[in-house]
Amino acid sequence: MNLAVLVKQVPETTDVRIDRKTNTLIREGVSSIVNPFDMYAVEQALRIRDEHGGRVTCISMGPPQAEAALRETLALGADEAILLSDKAFAGADTLATSYTLAKAILKLGEFDLVICGKQAIDGDTAQVGPGVAEHLDIPHVTYVSKVEEISNRHIRVRRMIEEGYDVILSSLPALITVVKEIGEPRMPSIKGTLRARKAQVITWTARDLEADELMLGLSGSPTQVARIFSPEIRPGGEIIEGNSACEKARNLITQLKASHTL
Repeated sequence: MNLAVLVKQVPETTDVRIDRKTNTLIREGVSSIVNPFDMYAVEQALRIRDEHGGRVTCISMGPPQAEAALRETLALGADEAILLSDKAFAGADTLATSYTLAKAILKLGEFDLVICGKQAIDGDTAQVGPGVAEHLDIPHVTYVSKVEEISNRHIRVRRMIEEGYDVILSSLPALITVVKEIGEPRMPSIKGTLRARKAQVITWTARDLEADELMLGLSGSPTQVARIFSPEIRPGGEIIEGNSACEKARNLITQLKASHTL
């Protein structure tokens, strides 16, 4: 079974810079970590491979230093890591990002299941996973908390909802996004860490993907940040004292009358 795991890097620090021309994050030179939710996706992929056989490929889009985060997935046991890195990808919104990732998956060839974390902690849109599925024209299930059964043709999962869960049967290939309830990520072994240091992280550019340049990066992003600003600091609220609800209400009315609000 061929599994692709989409991994995003997020800034390791909140001390990031903004490009004032495009209002996008400057990620070059900023140390990053694997998005925590994507570690659960890696874990689930490894469990499926360990039980059913196959190959786990982790794919990420980012600047060259993102290679370090991908090596973390290799240390955990991923078979292959691919970095999508090109200045043409810079400034991508969720639509352009999902298009780029989908092109990379298609370049891989045959695949059975794509797994993502439910969202990235630096964006919280939860749009990239479903977007990739739409570009690939495959079914997707979000917020998966358990994989109940998987075969060569189908996957049955539990999808977390507000008051419990749904059980969904989907044909393969498919894409799922997982929540942390799916299972605690494993720790890297010494052998895995040594292997990751020596392993090759494959880098693909826009040319390698044979992608439409108008669909990439800032030019392929219909949603763009118009302005970035700090919110105004508002004064704190006022506490109305009183020994009972009636007394508090009377005190409030008195204050409102005094301030000519009533």
